Amino acid sequence: MEMVEPLLNSDATLDLQEQEANKDEGLGGETEDSEDTQLLCTTPGDPKVEALDSRKERIPRDPESCDIPFYVSEFVEREVGTDYESLSKLGRLIEQLSENKAKLEEQVLTVSSEVPKRIQKALQNAEDSKKSLNQLLEKESLLYNSINDHLMTSKPWMEDLGVLISQIKEVERHLAYLKWISQIEELSDNIQQYLMTNNVPEAATTLATMAEVDIKLQESSCSHLLSFVRSTVQFWHKILKDKLSSDFEETLNHLHWPFVGPTQSQPFGLATPPANAQEIYTNFETLFSQLLKLQTSDELLTKPKQLPEKYVLPPSPPIILPMQIMLAPLQKRFKYHFTGNRQTNVLSKPEWYLTQVLMWIGNHAKFLEDKIQPALDKAGVSVNAKLEFSRALVMLILEKLAADIPCLLYDDNLFCHLVDEVLLFERELHSVHGYLNSFPSCMHILSEETCFQRWLTVERKFALQKMDSMLSSEAAWISQYKDITDVDEMKVPDCAETFMTLLLVITDRYKHLPAAARKLQFLELQKELVDDFRIRLTQVMKEETRVPLAFRYCAILNAVNYIATVLADWADNVFFLQLQQAALEVCADSNALNKLQLGQLASMESSVFDDMINLLERLKHDMLTRQVDHVFREVKEAARMYKKERWLSLPSQSEQAVMSLSATACPLLMTLRDQLLQLEQQLCYSLFKIFWQMLAEKVDLFIYQEIILANHFNEGGAAQLQFDMTRNLFPLFSHYCKRPENYFKHIKEACIVLNLNVGSALLLKDVLHSATENRTETTLNSSQPTAMAALNELGIYKLAQQDVEILLNLRTNWPNTGK
Repeated sequence: MEMVEPLLNSDATLDLQEQEANKDEGLGGETEDSEDTQLLCTTPGDPKVEALDSRKERIPRDPESCDIPFYVSEFVEREVGTDYESLSKLGRLIEQLSENKAKLEEQVLTVSSEVPKRIQKALQNAEDSKKSLNQLLEKESLLYNSINDHLMTSKPWMEDLGVLISQIKEVERHLAYLKWISQIEELSDNIQQYLMTNNVPEAATTLATMAEVDIKLQESSCSHLLSFVRSTVQFWHKILKDKLSSDFEETLNHLHWPFVGPTQSQPFGLATPPANAQEIYTNFETLFSQLLKLQTSDELLTKPKQLPEKYVLPPSPPIILPMQIMLAPLQKRFKYHFTGNRQTNVLSKPEWYLTQVLMWIGNHAKFLEDKIQPALDKAGVSVNAKLEFSRALVMLILEKLAADIPCLLYDDNLFCHLVDEVLLFERELHSVHGYLNSFPSCMHILSEETCFQRWLTVERKFALQKMDSMLSSEAAWISQYKDITDVDEMKVPDCAETFMTLLLVITDRYKHLPAAARKLQFLELQKELVDDFRIRLTQVMKEETRVPLAFRYCAILNAVNYIATVLADWADNVFFLQLQQAALEVCADSNALNKLQLGQLASMESSVFDDMINLLERLKHDMLTRQVDHVFREVKEAARMYKKERWLSLPSQSEQAVMSLSATACPLLMTLRDQLLQLEQQLCYSLFKIFWQMLAEKVDLFIYQEIILANHFNEGGAAQLQFDMTRNLFPLFSHYCKRPENYFKHIKEACIVLNLNVGSALLLKDVLHSATENRTETTLNSSQPTAMAALNELGIYKLAQQDVEILLNLRTNWPNTGK
């Protein structure tokens, strides 16, 4: 007991320290120990004592939270127990607890000394902050009063200053107004002096400066000043333009401009250049550069002629001034010949004016590149002379088309002819003369809503007529290349090839339309035509279903396959990929597709022709299935006698000198051979490959189920079956693949099982029998691989274990074991 007493004292001290710490940290409330201490002063019959006793009975006592005596007893019981020899541990325990007690006392002393200091420091900081805040508030109040006093004092001054400032601003505006007027008058006087001294280049330069002043003043609200500047610019521009234009036109006459025919496609015609040719060229370049300086003022004063907004032409800058002067005689000729009541102005002959413009561009191309382009480059003007010349002439065409199209809109033949000629013109203009897609073109006129809808209607009408004629042709189902083996791989009938050519031509006609929305409308037309042609092919096919191996039926199948293949190739074309992106944007804006379809379009998993390709593939599969079923029915009919073969009583291989084909198998094999040869000649390679593979699969299952599983085999019957299959049936398909037996796996593996020698068959039967008997939940995983390994070792992979057991039971050549 003397050794336990220090332990009690140390634990009691620790408990008291913990309680004091809890009180300091605000954990408050009376603990169970305090309640127990109070109960020491109560009598045994007191209700509080009874309640405490009942609580102690209900709550299990934990050595970590119970009263000190109980904790000590539990601790001693746990550490020492009833073994007196364990009392030797008490010294070590007392040392450990003494160390813990010292550490805890040190921690308590540290916390109790540091916390008040921190609190005191925080309080001091708060007091300092409060004093600083009060001082700032006092300063703010003083400053506020000072500012208000100052504002009240300075208010009269501000009003006086405001009046003075407004007067100063007014004077500054007047001064600026006068400066602008002075600057304009100074520029005007300079131009006058330059013209009096015949210094036209400087006059043109000064006019360009004045025009820039006019542009700067566009935002001004001084209407009189703007009017003064504009009238001054207009005055001098007219004088300079008239003077330079007359000199420039005279120089052009010396050059025999314009070159309106092939014999005049160069300066001075075919005549020898005069002695002063170089002087004429120098004068031409000088006047050209001076006219370029009038470009800014000309754009201010001259409003270019615009077509109605319904044509949605792209914005383009005005034609440069010297080029306008050079084009004037050509524009005059064009309007003379192709407007009014002239015999050359005929609605049915749009090719006349289209060809004329192309000739003019070609005749002047060399001069523009050799003489005009260097002058533009020297002047620092980023304009292509040939394109500028072409753009101006194309505008004549656009005006002419805008006037003519309403007159022939409802005459299908005239309208179709106009569209054809316009498309030819556009093709040559872009390919030969390098005309840019960003410039206004005839396609913008054809894209106008009324004209475009009429174009779509005419395209549909003539395409349907073409489809009628191609399908009714006598050569509709004959390949154009039937006598050329290398070319006729697809065995495409003439109608299918003509139809895809028609679609290709339509694509070429609309691919240069400027708006993606218009291209998508044409794409929808193409898809409608494909669907219509598919329906027509289906109708013709239904007439031929009674004879699915006939030439026409096969030609229809080749046509369907060819169209689906070409559409799949087109889906990867850049043009149609761009249309797919445009369709994606349109669908995203209109919410026409669900998120999955939009995702497929965006990721290029699908294409714009997917719907059509899927319908064609379905039709192709249906037609192939019908052909396979037809041939298979004939094969089954030819195999009736082979099914009745007496496999149970055939002589063994050792009893025959030479193995030969079963007589009853000949009709079956001849039917297969004839049908395969016929379809190989009539179907393209890809279709025939699908056909014979489908047929092989059906024949494989038929022979396996209807012949092998329906009979019993002795040794001779099994050998004969294997000979018929491996030496006769399989070689029929060896022309189409290297290992035909892989397409007859049921037959091949059944022959392996039936022709096993007796020992191997008995061993295999035992393995399979054992695996079947042991097939329980605990042994399934261990027995099944053994059976599968045995089958795989024999080359059997397709047949299941149960199928092999059935085949083994079909053998009759088992030894007599006496069982």
